[in-house]
Amino acid sequence: MPKMTFVERDGTRREVEAPLGLSVLEIAHKHNVDIEGACEGSLACSTCHVIVDAGWFNKLESPTEDEEDMLDLAFDLQETSRLGCQLIMTQKLDGLVVKLPAGSRNAG
Repeated sequence: MPKMTFVERDGTRREVEAPLGLSVLEIAHKHNVDIEGACEGSLACSTCHVIVDAGWFNKLESPTEDEEDMLDLAFDLQETSRLGCQLIMTQKLDGLVVKLPAGSRNAG
């Protein structure tokens, strides 16, 4: 099974199983990683904001305009920021590393 790593706010790295077809948000919730996801993946908030490791960022599909609009509201926005609900695990992403931002902002 593919795996991915969450880097928690305190720097702790957690490698977890990442079933194909699940979003990074769903994988986080499955493993009790502290990502809110207030809108449950409906692209109506930025609380599932993650910072993708630079080595992985260019392997991702480009964000939609809707995702970019929501990212504009994210706390601690970085150049490699994405919404976890929009990153779907594929075999190509086996080993993906994402970092949790310093906090989140729920504008919804």
